[in-house]
Parts: sequence; C-alpha cells; structure tokens
Amino acid sequence: MIRRMQSFLGPRRFRAFLALLAATGLASLALNVLVQGSPVATGIQSLLLVIFILGSSVIVLGRLPTEERLRWLGIIVPSALAIVIGSLAFPHLTGLFVGAGLGWIVAGIFIFRDPRGPQNYRAAVKAMRRGDYQSAISSMSAEIREKPDQAQHFRFRAELHRLAGDLDSARADYRQMAELNAQSAVAYNGLAEVELQARRYEEAMQAARVAHELAPDEWVAAYNLGMIEERLRQDDAALRHLSDALALEIPDSRHRLLVHLYLWRVYQRRGDLDSAGDSLAALKREKAGLEEWKVIMSADEAQALRAVLSDDIEEARRLIKDELQDVSR
Repeated sequence: MIRRMQSFLGPRRFRAFLALLAATGLASLALNVLVQGSPVATGIQSLLLVIFILGSSVIVLGRLPTEERLRWLGIIVPSALAIVIGSLAFPHLTGLFVGAGLGWIVAGIFIFRDPRGPQNYRAAVKAMRRGDYQSAISSMSAEIREKPDQAQHFRFRAELHRLAGDLDSARADYRQMAELNAQSAVAYNGLAEVELQARRYEEAMQAARVAHELAPDEWVAAYNLGMIEERLRQDDAALRHLSDALALEIPDSRHRLLVHLYLWRVYQRRGDLDSAGDSLAALKREKAGLEEWKVIMSADEAQALRAVLSDDIEEARRLIKDELQDVSR
C-alpha cells in the first residue's frame, strides 16, 4: 500500500505528505499531553485535522486529471468546511461535526460518481482481458464521443491501440491528449514510448524532452529520456538523466535493473571501467527485477513492451548469469 502510494505521488509529493502527517499528528499528540480535555485544545485539534485533510488533498489532487480533481474537490471541500465551522461555532460538538464531515466524504464518493464513464471503462477492460482490443477501443471511442474534452480517455484508448499494434492511432491519441492538456507530461511520455516502439528515435527523444521539462522531478520522465539518449549514443546526456532517475528513487526493481544496464553500456563506451564495474554490481543486485520482467513479459498484453525492451532484458539476464564478457573486470 505504501509503495503504491509512493509510486503514485512521486518522491517529492510523498515526502511532503509524510511531513504533513508527522507535523499535524505530533501537534495533536502534544495537545493531548499538555492540555487534555480543554475545549480550546479540542478546537485546535479539529483545525489540525482540517489542515491535514486540505494539505493532503492538495498533494494528491495535483496528481489527478482535471475532471477527477473537480470531483474530489466537491467531496472534500464541504467536509472540511463542516468541520471548521462546526468546531468554531459549537466546540462541544466537535466530534459530531468531525464524524459528519468524514461521513460526507464517504457519501460523496457515491454521490459524485459518474454512472456512464465506469460502464464504458468496465466494458473496455473486460474486452481487453479477453484480448478483444477492437471491442475495447470501441467502448472507449463511445466514451470519447460523450466526453471529447477528457484527456484521460484518450490515454486509455492510446494504450489499447498500442496493444492492438496500431501505432499511428496511438500516436494520434497521445497528441490529442497533449492538445487538451499542454502541461501533461504523461501525454508526452506516452508519445515518446510510441515513437520508441516505432524505432523513430529522434521523434521519441523530442517528446521525451518535453515530458522531462514538464516533470523534471518525475523518475519516469528522466528514465525515458535517458533510455532514448543511450540508444542514440548521446552518452553525456544519457548519463545525466539516468543518474537523475536513480536519484529520484525508482520504486521498482525492474526499472532500476534497466537503468543500471544502460549506465553500464555508457561507461563501457567511455572506457570508464571502474564505473562500469559499479553499474554491473548494482545491476546484479536487482535479480528480483529480472523475475518481475519475466512475469510481465509472459502476458499477452506485454507485446508493446516486448518490442522495445526484450533485447535489453535478455542482455541484463546474460550479464547477471555471467554469460557476457565484462571488459571492466
């Protein structure tokens, strides 16, 4: 659960969330110790709860698409207002207002639920699991006709087009996603991956550069850009961006494995045998990542990944098994 949250928020937002949780939690605990039972303390604790709810909402909502962000604002804002106003006006009923506010969050999840979107998404997911990508695409196309201004719909359909092997349509959907939200690093990352899959490396690098400019603190953007630069043998830039990706705390072993592989290649070409040896040692510590890739690549839905990464994963496997000669030793 914590690892999923860290992966969703990214390292900077996750650290901000932990800092907010620690600050408000410790302050509330201190009030319990120092002035337990005081009406003033109860009011301040309610205010701390509201600060935590609003602060964590800002942190999380910043990661959501616009439509989802508005939906959650409609859920969270009334709850926070109820807690604040109720606690200030009737401090002896603070607990009641806190309970009502939290209850509204639960109720709001259902009240503001979109009855149409999930239906199309469910149909698309079911068709995708059957391997019927055309039916899945048709379901998402129906959703897009109803809501043509929602970038996340184009993202899902683009992924379905990639699974179906239709790179031109996937490229068009990612471009439409970028037109709807010019600040979407996700759209440009997706476009970079499509161009990479099509072996259009210069176009892939251009898209990856935009994604990295939009999200310089996201490891995915640095990883994609570094991977493409390594393929183009732009070693200085690749070294910088791949190192940045590691510094941004890549959460899963399989991507750390590939970053160390790409760094090993760069150092080998540069003749930096000590650094190449360090990268190889780090790569060998990511054996779990190799097992992760083995499972992922066995799925039918992984054909897009296989087209791009299968050779890299095989090279990493051979290095781990000492089936390749390492000139750094």
